[in-house]
Amino acid sequence: MSWIMNPEGDKPQRKRPANLKDFPKGPDGKPLGPQTPGDEPTSPWAGFPLKDDYPQVEDPSDPTRTVSTKQANRPFLAYAQYRAEREKAHADWLQRKKERDEKLARGEEVGPEEPDPTEEREVGCLGLLKFILYATLFVVLAGKFFTGSFLWEMELPSVSQFMPQSGQRLFSEKFLAQFDGADAERPVYIAIDGDVYDVSSNRATYGPGGSYHMMAGRDAARAFGTGCFKTHLTHDLRGLSESETKGVEHWKKFFAESKKYSKVGRVSHPPIDPASDYPEHCDPKKAQAALDRERKAKEEAAGAKDTKREEL
Repeated sequence: MSWIMNPEGDKPQRKRPANLKDFPKGPDGKPLGPQTPGDEPTSPWAGFPLKDDYPQVEDPSDPTRTVSTKQANRPFLAYAQYRAEREKAHADWLQRKKERDEKLARGEEVGPEEPDPTEEREVGCLGLLKFILYATLFVVLAGKFFTGSFLWEMELPSVSQFMPQSGQRLFSEKFLAQFDGADAERPVYIAIDGDVYDVSSNRATYGPGGSYHMMAGRDAARAFGTGCFKTHLTHDLRGLSESETKGVEHWKKFFAESKKYSKVGRVSHPPIDPASDYPEHCDPKKAQAALDRERKAKEEAAGAKDTKREEL
């Protein structure tokens, strides 16, 4: 019957190890923990309170008691020692300052006043510059380590393309719009891919009532390539076909080499959201036909290369 009630047999009873010391005693002489075998805590570290053989030192926060120098207490003790040393250094400095003031009162010669060794130093301009330099070096070296490029595989834009040349100016889009020819006393400007040109010599074409007046006072680079003069009056050149891109480059070269129109500056555009949609083409069939022609030309070029490779 006992086997049925207890198939695993009798379990050994947990007993207090014989090699453990007695629990420490309190001020009244009584033990601070249980002394009866079998009453020890069930934790596997039951004997831990009895193993604290580290030296005792005075508690920095309460001189009437002592604390153990075990590992858990050492950060607190080290900080308390640091605070005590700082307070002593400050007190010594106050004493030296007092003695110096007394010598000054007596008319004795003294040296320069000693700064407080415990005073927190403020970070000056030099410290700030050092921090910026170190942070920059860290970012650059981290980029080289993680990406193989000091600039994190980013290409720095040429500063010169955003700066007007000598005798030229930098326009905002709002300021450029004031030169659309509506004011007869102002010149007429157009822009293409950031470059601003004075087309006042052809006011009949670019001024009010002219066939290209819609391009005055703005950067309509996309329209130069697509021919969509109503919907593509923007500098956004994303998604253009190869032939449309060549069209934009053709007109850029035309204005840059023109003896009739002169470049007067650059226009600064706000960045374009790369997640935004491309401007819709005014003639989808024409756009698709252009893409088909380009795809066919690329396929023919690839076929010609394969044929030449086979002949070799």
